[in-house]
Amino acid sequence: MLYFVTGTDTDSGKTLISTALLVKAQGKKCGFKPIASGCDVTKDGLRNSDALMLMAQSNMALTYQEVNPISFEPAIAPHIAAKQVNLSLSAQNVLNIMFHPAMLHADFALIEGAGGWRLPLGNGEYLSDTVKLLQAKLLQSSPSNSENTHLTQAVKKNATIEVILVVGMKLGCLNHALLTQEALLADGLCIAGWVANQVDADMAFIDENLDSLQQMMHAPFLGYVPYLPKPSTENAARYLQLPKR
Repeated sequence: MLYFVTGTDTDSGKTLISTALLVKAQGKKCGFKPIASGCDVTKDGLRNSDALMLMAQSNMALTYQEVNPISFEPAIAPHIAAKQVNLSLSAQNVLNIMFHPAMLHADFALIEGAGGWRLPLGNGEYLSDTVKLLQAKLLQSSPSNSENTHLTQAVKKNATIEVILVVGMKLGCLNHALLTQEALLADGLCIAGWVANQVDADMAFIDENLDSLQQMMHAPFLGYVPYLPKPSTENAARYLQLPKR
């Protein structure tokens, strides 16, 4: 199973939810963070805390560069950071750089996005375009759409990509969630499920907002993670269920 994890905005809690889902997953599992800003300078090169957290919950042998191939030191929009180092990002070259066979061979694999669904890459392209290109690539390699009959059962299961949406629960999240859902469906992506992750400890009428979302979202509800003063992957995992395939 291959999933792309996106959020309603930058601080919705994508990494917390992604790592929690990896904790719950069985078998061979891995997480990817193709593009990351706000990386630390280390003796081994740039390192991103989100990518390292995903690696900590994966059990497949992947290098850091395979998990996070595009990294920037400034904590700014990636297309702006890329311009500062004379790097041009496009939907196709991001796909070429990030794609890894483990995405197909894992029992559970996820790709964590950056920002929200419409993360700009520059020149009128978005990270969402990369996901659409990946979906087309997977469909072309599917046995039902080609003469390739040598794919393993694991690869067949991953011959598509679905999206998990993390809704950062705070004032304004209903609009953000519905607009993101609308964009995902308009782009032809299947939403495997959505998670409500409370990022505002003092959000008023949390139950009423949850009820509204459950009525308006057209995808399975994977769980509500309450505000956690000291968030941990294992604690968040207690509140979640995996998508059904």
